[in-house]
Amino acid sequence: MRNEEIIENYPKYIMNTYSRQPIAISHGKGVKVWDNDDNEYIDFFAGIAVNNLGHAHPNILKALKEQSEKVIHCSNIYYNENQLELAKLLNELIPKTKIFFANSGAEANEGAIKLARKYTNKTEIISAKNSFHGRTLATITATGQPKYSEPFKPLPSGFKHVTFGDINELKDAINDKTAAVILEVIQGEGGIITSNKSYFKEVEKICKEKNILLILDEVQTGFGRCGKMFAAELFDLRPDITTVAKGIAGGFPMGVIIANEKIAEGFNPGDHGTTFGGTPLASATAITSINTIFDEDLVENSEKLGKYLKNELLKLKGKYDFIKDVRGYGLMIGVELDIKCSDIVDKARKKGFLINCTADKVIRLVPPLIIKKEEIAIFIKALDEIFLEIKNWS
Repeated sequence: MRNEEIIENYPKYIMNTYSRQPIAISHGKGVKVWDNDDNEYIDFFAGIAVNNLGHAHPNILKALKEQSEKVIHCSNIYYNENQLELAKLLNELIPKTKIFFANSGAEANEGAIKLARKYTNKTEIISAKNSFHGRTLATITATGQPKYSEPFKPLPSGFKHVTFGDINELKDAINDKTAAVILEVIQGEGGIITSNKSYFKEVEKICKEKNILLILDEVQTGFGRCGKMFAAELFDLRPDITTVAKGIAGGFPMGVIIANEKIAEGFNPGDHGTTFGGTPLASATAITSINTIFDEDLVENSEKLGKYLKNELLKLKGKYDFIKDVRGYGLMIGVELDIKCSDIVDKARKKGFLINCTADKVIRLVPPLIIKKEEIAIFIKALDEIFLEIKNWS
């Protein structure tokens, strides 16, 4: 089917829960994708920071094929060697931890909240305003953006929101019921917003002093996205619980709770579970994805080309006064404008680039970690042309 026919038939069969771009993706290779009308795009969105290895990476295809010929799913009622090997690999990345496998970032965060409450025997969770932690009832409540939670009241109790970066507000919110603080090191959906090292280290210190768990939501920032394997490394943080998803398995669905060994003991058989988490196929694909990130030096590539992308965007900021800020780490960059950026997303697509607008006025750029300098250069040229057109039009 062509794009038009697919788009026309969607409302007949599929719930209206997304504001979609008017193309249907047919296939991809490397950093490029093609739609059903055979139009070619360079993907600077990567499935919301999922496709770290780009599209149709040969290592991922090989892992999927070989494992699917053995066993795809066997349930967590049984032991699973691939799951064990992946847990060992994650333990090497974040030592002295134990693992729970889920299917998504929302599930990982939901499970982390349950674990924090179970382990501490306390009820309250503090999160940051402007955050995003998922779409389940608990995680939209933890999410510090009312637009996601207001339509679904009554919401679960036991959640507080404080201003991101305001340590005094956090201190004031803590009481004897506080089980955990959950933070994103970089607020992705909130507009690629972060704070400074002193803030994060003070949060870590307070949590230790008050016997409160620190949960870092690395769903979007993990696995090389920010120029480090995990964004926690940017600020020398050692959380009690880390949640990951998106970039872990080369596009295959997976979420993980990574908790230190002591806190992991809070869960006993029956306390938590999942049908599909950590299947042999998902685990094999994640092992391959993580090893490929190391083998191809993609963390270093993210740091190096992220700096190049950011510097080129800063040059554009010097040319156009409607660019308010360029921020981020590695290949997770936000360009904040003083105009809405939905039209820019459309113009970029028509020029052959897939980008995203978040928080209304922030262009979010999260290309595959395999991106090359020359691909960034032609994107910057196209973005310059778009900005010039906007400047002349205004």
